Amino acid sequence: MGKHALLSASSSARWLNCPPSARLGESIPDKGSEYAKEGTDAHSLCEYKLKKLLGIDAADPTENLDSFNGEMEECAESYAAYVLELVEKAKETCPDPVVLVEQRVDFSRYVESGFGTADCIVIADGTMNVVDYKHGKGVEVSAENNPQMMLYALGALEIFDCIYDIDEVRMTIFQPRLGNVSVSEMTKAALIEWANGELSEKAKLAYEGGGEYSCGEWCRFCKAKAVCRKRAEENLRMARYDFATADTLDETEIAAVLDRADELAAWVTDVKEYALSQALQGIRYPGYKVVEGRSARKYSNEELVARVVSDAGYDPYAHKVLGLTEMQKLLGRQKFNEMLSAYVVKPQGKPVLVPEDDKRPNMNTAQNDFKEEN
Repeated sequence: MGKHALLSASSSARWLNCPPSARLGESIPDKGSEYAKEGTDAHSLCEYKLKKLLGIDAADPTENLDSFNGEMEECAESYAAYVLELVEKAKETCPDPVVLVEQRVDFSRYVESGFGTADCIVIADGTMNVVDYKHGKGVEVSAENNPQMMLYALGALEIFDCIYDIDEVRMTIFQPRLGNVSVSEMTKAALIEWANGELSEKAKLAYEGGGEYSCGEWCRFCKAKAVCRKRAEENLRMARYDFATADTLDETEIAAVLDRADELAAWVTDVKEYALSQALQGIRYPGYKVVEGRSARKYSNEELVARVVSDAGYDPYAHKVLGLTEMQKLLGRQKFNEMLSAYVVKPQGKPVLVPEDDKRPNMNTAQNDFKEEN
């Protein structure tokens, strides 16, 4: 069950946009990350919380979760409550809706050896709702045209369509740390049309290692991102940008740099991290060597330090008010709101320059304020 599909649902945005990337990264080991581990822990907790609400026997995984904290528990509880709302709403028109938690699905009819696990599936009155939990807070995920969700839906149809005669598919991304609940709906016919067309075509190319390389936001999760020549060519193109010969850049040229700035920075970081990992294994890069970096002093035994300082008549501890998440865990959400809501504020965020299609409203700059006053 721990085996990952070459063409998995979670990586589908990448291999659909860049088919040869699937085979390119096949031999590169998956190192994982703290974020991935945190996400896995959060999913385990979500599964337990949901099963508990549904009256399904499940073992509490909390003591085995390395990343567990008050925020994770709150997120898992809100996810379970959201799904339960879907179930209760389904019961208004269907006395006995089908609810499946962590359901393994197989979509190999369209994607060679394709399978995955859907967080939750709710079926009632010809409508199937596929819900996926996202713990990350770096990027807001949309359910609209989301291939991962569509693949889960296809896999679920393979199991349940002939039993429940499903007509509509509803896909939901639940991402509580960003306050994001994204819902997309499509007919079963439209989903099957996509599966028999674009999906099958791209999946065949990806499985065979064919197709054209293509760079984009999907590169972020590619195991070959640091050594991919296509990505290097795209980023190095900025270094050869045909700037005007004036001494300073104009607004259009600066905008061109901004368009690539985040990807350039990410690519450079990926290459540096890869080079260091290889150098630690003995690979030599011309002009470079591995040295010991700076480090900060720290106590070898904090408990012993505290005891020694206390015995000498001093207080070794720093006392401060608990953070919002820990305080809410201490008091409980209701009591926290009753006692402290009047004292909780959200300061204005720092200015950030983003593309015009960003959903956030324009921030009032000093220049705009001046214009309004005059």
